[in-house]
Amino acid sequence: MSESLATVSYIGATILFILSLGGLSNPESSRRGNLYGMIGMTIAVLATIFGPRVTMAGIPWIIGAMAVGGTVGIYAARKVQMTQMPELVALMHSLVGLAACLVGFANYIDPEAAAHLTSAEKAIHEMEIYIGILIGAVTFSGSIIAFGKLSGKIGGKPLLLPARHWLNLLGLLIVIYCGWQFLHAESVSAGMVPLIVMTAIALLFGIHMVMAIGGADMPVVVSMLNSYSGWAAAATGFMLSNDLLIVTGALVGSSGAILSYIMCKAMNRHFISVIAGGFGTGGGTVVAASGDAQPVGEAVPVNAAETAELLREAKNVIIVPGYGMAVAQAQHTVYEITKLLREKGINVRFGIHPVAGRMPGHMNVLLAEAKVPYDIVFEMDELNEDFPDTDVAMVIGANDIVNPAAQDDPNSPIAGMPVLEVWKAKTSIVMKRSMASGYAGVDNPLFYKENNRMLFGDAKKMLDEVLTVLKTQ
Repeated sequence: MSESLATVSYIGATILFILSLGGLSNPESSRRGNLYGMIGMTIAVLATIFGPRVTMAGIPWIIGAMAVGGTVGIYAARKVQMTQMPELVALMHSLVGLAACLVGFANYIDPEAAAHLTSAEKAIHEMEIYIGILIGAVTFSGSIIAFGKLSGKIGGKPLLLPARHWLNLLGLLIVIYCGWQFLHAESVSAGMVPLIVMTAIALLFGIHMVMAIGGADMPVVVSMLNSYSGWAAAATGFMLSNDLLIVTGALVGSSGAILSYIMCKAMNRHFISVIAGGFGTGGGTVVAASGDAQPVGEAVPVNAAETAELLREAKNVIIVPGYGMAVAQAQHTVYEITKLLREKGINVRFGIHPVAGRMPGHMNVLLAEAKVPYDIVFEMDELNEDFPDTDVAMVIGANDIVNPAAQDDPNSPIAGMPVLEVWKAKTSIVMKRSMASGYAGVDNPLFYKENNRMLFGDAKKMLDEVLTVLKTQ
């Protein structure tokens, strides 16, 4: 393939990637968006393999690597459950970071990579390598820790080291000094020492950064690492002088940054404060409230039959799904209940909080998997005003996103965070295994409100019982 044809192919792939992002912005066009992305990536890979930069001797190695990677990808797609998608996404981000590091080191030790460059161009090329490895190392280690937290292998409680900000500042100064040493190295062997030191510090920084972030901020972390992986890919593109990698990485990096901003805004948080860490504790613990903020009252339990009766007599129902629904794999039963209620003429809608679950769009993906119609799934801002006119607000495995303390208690760790105001419905039903706090570790006054009922137990089991009762009525 000639260089001009490869360039045209890259332009076509870039257009398809942009169309893919546009399609993914809406659930109804998401399938088309995915298709555009797949076609664009196929064109990009073929244009790269058969382009002028790859020799015939290298093609078998590339095909072999693609076969191994493709096999792993197919296996993951078939075996990974929808509840495991957040940690899978984090793991994929780590691979992008690792690739950026490996490409950077390979590019630096390649004697032909900078042989034709002038001294100024060589300095710019080495700066691209240094920054690319830096971003890649932070992305790699940070994504590995995120994978551990999302999969439950590492606790959600933030690890706050003494003087952690000073440690970060010290690491940054060392990275800058190593960068100066790297750019002024007279040989590859001399440059490897500061490069390796910087890589080690970047890996430690990635670990420290994500370990210091509490469980409640994990959706922001996922989108943030998505952005980092994009910038790592863009840096790799600069190293390899590959225009497609630069553009694609910029698309991913900028879209991830915008998504991180949206997530932070949805939680009334500043991005810097998320990176600084310290918000939230491990799930299942209660953070002591201050002053008069302690919940008062008594939680009123309800059984499946009573829940079914409340739903059957309702005219308007809003269902708020959370991570508990994902863990219990209850989305299909939720759809069956929704279908049955709608057949009885009951208006059923879903309210989705921007940070529900463990990654952006987690609940939307689960509901789409269960074939819940897109037109009855609404964002938080579209439904919050409708709760006073709602007969039953049913919360399935959500906690922090329906916590009234965010509005009522200025001393709460989640104060100011926009939440779904389910307590304003005539009756709210919260499905939980116990009275334990949510991922942010904050107690929830909703449980003790007079119009709230608690349906304890596994979400799938209890919803199956509710469905059985509804079918017999």
